[in-house]
Amino acid sequence: MPTPIVLPDLGAAGTALSLWYADLGDHVLAGERIVEILCDHATFEIISPATGVLSEKRAFPREPVVVGQILGLIEEGA
Repeated sequence: MPTPIVLPDLGAAGTALSLWYADLGDHVLAGERIVEILCDHATFEIISPATGVLSEKRAFPREPVVVGQILGLIEEGA
C-alpha cells in the first residue's frame, strides 16, 4: 500500500507547491526533503514520510494546495 505525502498545517494562507526535489521513479528516504511549499513569502520543506519510490505526483509547481491534501505517493519497499 502506498504511503501518501500529505500537506501539514503550516499556519499560513496562500499556499502553493513550489517544487519537487524528486522525480517520478526516484528512490527517496524517510526524512529527506521531497517537496517545497511556498506560503506567504516563506518556503517550507516537506519531508518524505517513508522510504521507497516516488510513484505518483498529485500536485504540481505553482498549483495552490490545501492542508490535508495528498501531494504524492511513495511505494514502500520498491
